[in-house]
Amino acid sequence: MGIPLYWWLAVAAALFCLGLYGALSRKNAIGVLLGIELMLNAVNINLVVFWRYITPQALTGQIFAMFVIGIAAAEAAAGLAIIIAAYRQRDTVVVDELDMMHW
Repeated sequence: MGIPLYWWLAVAAALFCLGLYGALSRKNAIGVLLGIELMLNAVNINLVVFWRYITPQALTGQIFAMFVIGIAAAEAAAGLAIIIAAYRQRDTVVVDELDMMHW
């Protein structure tokens, strides 16, 4: 095997930390969604890497990664729909201004 396991884990951890920082520090709702997508991609890297290094004969890591990709697509679609609806009502996508439940 070419690249050691800990390098992949370091890349995934760095990507997860960047996504967490992006999700927590952004005021724009689109930026928050992008941070969440980065975190889900870090999870996918971990799933595929552990599959490759621990049980390459089974397909469990790839199946879980495909499941996470499906969840990420649904999250992006639902999140963007909510953001578009909020923008049409409030004319803003700043998270601090979207804190009220009533429209």
